[in-house]
Amino acid sequence: MPSRVVDWKTITDFVIEAFMKYGVPEEDAKICADVLLESDRRGIESHGVNRFKPIYLDRITSGVQKPVTNLEILKETPTTAVVDGHDGMGQVVGYRCMELAIKKAKEYGMGMVVARNSCHYGIAGYYTSMATKAGCIGMTGTNARPSVAPTWGVEGIFGTNPFTLGVPTDEPFDFNFDCATSITQNGKFEYYERIGHDVIPGTVIGDDGEPVTGGGGAALKRIRQGTAALLPVGGIGEELGGYKGYGFNMFVELMCATLSDGYFGKQLNGVDENGNKCAPRLGHFFIAIDTDHFMGEDVCRRKAGEIARLARSSRKMPGAERIWTAGEKEYEIRLARKDGVPINESVQGELNFVRHETGLDDKYRFPWDC
Repeated sequence: MPSRVVDWKTITDFVIEAFMKYGVPEEDAKICADVLLESDRRGIESHGVNRFKPIYLDRITSGVQKPVTNLEILKETPTTAVVDGHDGMGQVVGYRCMELAIKKAKEYGMGMVVARNSCHYGIAGYYTSMATKAGCIGMTGTNARPSVAPTWGVEGIFGTNPFTLGVPTDEPFDFNFDCATSITQNGKFEYYERIGHDVIPGTVIGDDGEPVTGGGGAALKRIRQGTAALLPVGGIGEELGGYKGYGFNMFVELMCATLSDGYFGKQLNGVDENGNKCAPRLGHFFIAIDTDHFMGEDVCRRKAGEIARLARSSRKMPGAERIWTAGEKEYEIRLARKDGVPINESVQGELNFVRHETGLDDKYRFPWDC
């Protein structure tokens, strides 16, 4: 079966209702579905419906992740807060934390919220978009299961640890720089395995110090076994700036663990001291800066737009079609996907399974049923 396009209403309603069937409250299910499908709207297949069953539903079923998210504010000041997610849905933790950071920023100029004991929160760029839509500059980051080696190392110590930044502009899309501090991320290898794509040479290092090649599934298996690791932005060694990616990677780990007194490094392996699967216990941070507390939202948007247009209008290298700014490609993919989300053969099977398990066979029909 080739990829088939499912219209947005059908896939959104199905994901919401399926989350609810697995015990997620309706309001939370809507948040989880919106974060999940926003990834597909932006063309980030590695974090969209591709992860619906294997990352979220399977973790709920196994008891690793709780479908009901009981947020607890451990400490709060006018501009800051520390939140415990108690192993609930990471998307709900992320949404509520950025919502709180924005509220504080609107009143005091800046707001920062950190969270501990959370789970995978989807694409980090969702939360910076929340901030820019509110006229704020946004920042967020999360730690993750250890898989990235430090410069000159071959062992996965920290996660892919995205450091994501958003700035409101006067263009149809805001500046939204969403990327891991590693060259690539585990979700990309999961996606590569599904479509039969090989690892890009130079993105993974083996424990022998040599680049790993071959299929995405084999590379991911080696990373999980500890015989290979992802590389930080810049790659092997220091000549191409690998130490810079390593520095940003570790900074995110520090921000996610030190301010919340959370877990870090190999404590995030998802395995307890007895070798049993446990909650990932991730940490996140969220920062919102209200532009109206400076020279104003209109000024910020105009100036940011001018800077973006300056970059795009600069001289291109020979053969290059165009210069992009962060958020532009995702905006264009969103426009191109107005009719729905493409679902590959592997994910089609997973959606069929979920549909059957939840008793939604008769209610939802997909294009591949024809």
